[in-house]
Amino acid sequence: MTHVSVAVPCRLQINGQGYAADLPPSVTLLDLLRERLGLIGTKKGCDHGQCGACTVLVDGKRVKSCLILAVSIPDAAVMTIEGISQNGRLHPMQQAFIDTDAFQCGYCTPGQIMSAIALLEEGHIHSRAEIREFMSGNLCRCGAYNGIIDAIERIVAQQRGNHAGEAA
Repeated sequence: MTHVSVAVPCRLQINGQGYAADLPPSVTLLDLLRERLGLIGTKKGCDHGQCGACTVLVDGKRVKSCLILAVSIPDAAVMTIEGISQNGRLHPMQQAFIDTDAFQCGYCTPGQIMSAIALLEEGHIHSRAEIREFMSGNLCRCGAYNGIIDAIERIVAQQRGNHAGEAA
């Protein structure tokens, strides 16, 4: 019996750029990003959706890209760590991670940053305990959790300061 490989059309916006190709239906978003597009900032950790190293934003929501089939999200807007800087400047969350030493080995950092950006959009920033709870899907083997929370709190404080200045 001959094995026939079926290809399925896949259309996505990845970091603001159109992407279209015919893919085997079993290709995960993570494998598309890393192996086919060379966007290796998104890390493959557990490959079971438990560690969060592969977190990206899909239509503004954080998802674990190892659990999503690329062809299952037609026309979605995907944002990876490579796409968040603007005009050669780090995203404020990236800078906050640097400023607060929110990483050690750095392997989980891209997923942590993407999750933190989504966390701000979701509005789960009322306390350190709430931040911890909503970031719990992203694991850090080095234990940089306090720095990660400090980075998120730094951005929250900056945003609140900007909003206070806008009201004046």
